[in-house]
Amino acid sequence: MTIRVILLDLEGVLYQQGEPIEGARETVRRLRAMGYPLRFLTNTTTRPRAEIAGRLRAMGFEAPLEDVFSPTFAAALELETGGERRVHLAAEPALAADFGTFELVETAPDAVVMGDLGADFTWERLNGLFRMVSGGARLIALHKNRYWRKEQNLVLDLGPFVAALEYGADIEALVVGKPARAFYQLSLRSLGAALEETLMIGDDIEGDVGGAQNAGLVAVQVRTDKYRDEDEHHPRIRPDYRIDSILELVPLLERIDLQRAAMH
Repeated sequence: MTIRVILLDLEGVLYQQGEPIEGARETVRRLRAMGYPLRFLTNTTTRPRAEIAGRLRAMGFEAPLEDVFSPTFAAALELETGGERRVHLAAEPALAADFGTFELVETAPDAVVMGDLGADFTWERLNGLFRMVSGGARLIALHKNRYWRKEQNLVLDLGPFVAALEYGADIEALVVGKPARAFYQLSLRSLGAALEETLMIGDDIEGDVGGAQNAGLVAVQVRTDKYRDEDEHHPRIRPDYRIDSILELVPLLERIDLQRAAMH
């Protein structure tokens, strides 16, 4: 196995609560010096890519915009492939920046892109989206998470509203956020790398590791942030590798290279 491309999750892998994890900035610099193309992967659907890249740079990471990959960018790539130009964006208005090459419309769209609207998912809003997709517009969901934690309470996430449209219109949405296979496939399109030559590093056993492996990637779990002791005995998912933190990634890559050399 030869690793040619590195995909890095952000929160919990490179930083926590806005502060870089020890050794993370140095590791990114070393990976670039070693010649690895990098992609910074995030499932964030409330901030445009430019803002995400800016926050990374503010924390001291070398993070050009083209290296940041988010569900909005995945959706834009998919729309370009499908030739859909008229897009209705049912998401945070700030995300319009990631769809600048499309015509954002309120009526008769070619596609509907659904993101997080929270309390704005009223019956009227959903019914309007229902009419669009029933009329032939393709439905693209930035993710399909069931719920998330707000302060001390669990609240509905985007997934239930996507499911309502799928059921009502008898269609299936294309999901372009983690852990969907399309997210990883689209992230590699611009790199020209094979899935089996790509290493994904994440902390979430299901969203990062399981999603990456399901798409055909090699996956590493870091024992930080979302990692839990019970992940070691997950009934379905076993990472290809585990490391205690991002600081151990370069030594792991060196071990993989040595193993490959020994096999030949």
